Amino acid sequence: MAGLAEAGRHRLTELESGVRVVTEAVPSVRSVALGFWVRVGSRDEAPEQAGISHFLEHLLFKGTDRFSSTEIDQIFDGIGAEINAGTSKETTSVYSRFLDRHLELAFDVMSDMVLRPTYPDIDSERQVVIEEIAMYEDEPSDKVHDVLANAVFGDHPLGRPIIGRAEVVSSVPVPEIAAYHDERYTAPNLVVAAAGALDHDRLVDLVREKVEPRDGGRIVAQAAETHAPRASFHAKQTEQYHLCLGAPGLARGDERRFALRVLDAILGGSSSSRLFQEVREKRGLAYSVYSYSSQFLDAGQVAIYVGTRPDRVGEALRVIGDELHKLQDETITPEELERAKENVKGRTVLSMESTLTRMNRLGSSVLMDVPVLTLDETLARIDAISLDDVQALARELWAPERMSAAGVGGDEAIFVRALEAVNPQLAAAA
Repeated sequence: MAGLAEAGRHRLTELESGVRVVTEAVPSVRSVALGFWVRVGSRDEAPEQAGISHFLEHLLFKGTDRFSSTEIDQIFDGIGAEINAGTSKETTSVYSRFLDRHLELAFDVMSDMVLRPTYPDIDSERQVVIEEIAMYEDEPSDKVHDVLANAVFGDHPLGRPIIGRAEVVSSVPVPEIAAYHDERYTAPNLVVAAAGALDHDRLVDLVREKVEPRDGGRIVAQAAETHAPRASFHAKQTEQYHLCLGAPGLARGDERRFALRVLDAILGGSSSSRLFQEVREKRGLAYSVYSYSSQFLDAGQVAIYVGTRPDRVGEALRVIGDELHKLQDETITPEELERAKENVKGRTVLSMESTLTRMNRLGSSVLMDVPVLTLDETLARIDAISLDDVQALARELWAPERMSAAGVGGDEAIFVRALEAVNPQLAAAA
């Protein structure tokens, strides 16, 4: 693992076109993780475009003038590589991991996919994505998080599901998709990131050779909005009620994001966390209970999820409400803080043994103009967090009166009654 320890210093080059190339050499491996990161996601869509970013991500795999969909699959299978893609609320990425000797071939195919799609066989892919939307609707433990996002962000694009709407996917014409691509997949919105056994200058040369500059400005997202907490319920017959509490959090570049990761480990992000111990281990109220946070360019969200049977919804939210009040009224102990810091540091170091994780960190950070820290710099930030830092953040972000709520289940009245234990004003308004 000496090579992994030596890695961590990235190199960044911005070309004349505006494309940014960022790499991190990892001497101990023989693979490369390569990603094309584009600054476009669901928050950049108008309501009538809901889901076009995600649909376009699928279509990148359907072929170009040089490579058919089948040929793309055969090329990556033939070199033992993995290739995938993802769409978030702010980014789209296409990424692969392969042996270092296949860098030129993988780059050639991926750059063509990302920048020069031709949109063949679009109707069959419409059906694939519509099936994906239907599958998602059948997963209430996933659905509830988007119900919460809508409660927190309202009609703002951050409050809409990334996956979009079936009626948009089924009807959006190819010229509109092509225009959406060409307006957004431009040089200033593109980052090429890689980690592993590679030479930075060679990758820069490949970008110069194969990435045709396409003019355009960097995307400016609609500013996030805040409003009073509210409750949102999605009626569906389920064995469990799937419940979320949440509120606005921290933006992606906020220096307090390191303290938030530690606070998350204390509250519900680990098996020794308060929520896991109180809700699951001591009372058996849920199989799954956890807290999490999401960061965006200019906003963020904190959230808690729990899934429990209808007759236990009230008790589960009462226990969670008690824990939120304790965060306000009682001091986090030094032992909790130390355990949480070591947990976060350990998970950070272990994750960085993956070149794919390193590439993702590079691509997302540079794309969103967040400083790329070395592993040692990140660990130092975590070590410097004090009890006062975490306690202040807990009282700011996790105050019960800030909480919006979301639920998926059979009877909204059960959900509304249970909110009384967390935020009485929210329950009264629901």
